[in-house]
Amino acid sequence: MNRELLALINSEIEDGESGVLCTVTEESGSTPRSKGASMWVRRDGSISGTIGGGLIEFETIKKAGELLASGETVLVWRKDLTEKDGMLCGGSATIYMEVVGREDELLILGAGHVGKAVAQAGAFVGFRVTVWDEREEYANRENISCARTVACPIEEIFEKGITLHERSYVVIVTRGHALDAEAVALTDKKPGAYYGMIGSRSKIAAVRKMLLARGVSEEHLNRIHQPIGLPIKAETPEEIAVSILAEIIAVKRGGDTVGLRSNGRS
Repeated sequence: MNRELLALINSEIEDGESGVLCTVTEESGSTPRSKGASMWVRRDGSISGTIGGGLIEFETIKKAGELLASGETVLVWRKDLTEKDGMLCGGSATIYMEVVGREDELLILGAGHVGKAVAQAGAFVGFRVTVWDEREEYANRENISCARTVACPIEEIFEKGITLHERSYVVIVTRGHALDAEAVALTDKKPGAYYGMIGSRSKIAAVRKMLLARGVSEEHLNRIHQPIGLPIKAETPEEIAVSILAEIIAVKRGGDTVGLRSNGRS
């Protein structure tokens, strides 16, 4: 791997990006590139570097996207170039693929007062933070400078480079009950270390009933911490953010959130 590609990857990781580093680890016969050739595949599918172009590179880019979406971190695969693929060279290559830059990530769905406060608290304790809202006047770097921001219709969030994995912590605090419900439905069967949704018990019960009727899995609904946050009688957005981050940290560190909740909540 050349120094320029390493420097580029390091720079993008420092800017909060992540991607898949793909390296040829074995090759035999006639192949486009030799052992050690590397390519960086970003979350949007764009690349830097090359492992030789053609079918191997095309399939590697596709597999990189699948790897990012799966929540896994490593994939090793072998490609044999045959006449069936329209390749007459007859060689083969093994590609080692590793997700780089994936850290504990806090995804906040909703950029209102609470979402902004949670973003600030999350960044302070070391999470990589992404904030989504359908309103561009809320989800922008001027308003929330500590996080990556994404503004788009909610059904497009996973087309904008947002991925969920085993180190994702998802906070649902949108502007309304219906949008909260859409966020829950969209994340059904997605990986994640933590899901939490804001709201009163009556609101949560109504949303749950509606989503079950829509076919959202009970397993997903059961894993959502609701009402979100530890019971510290929080009132202001900042206090609510503290209660949410405390619960997330407890989950991350294996703390007793059930015991804390049993003492009652605000």
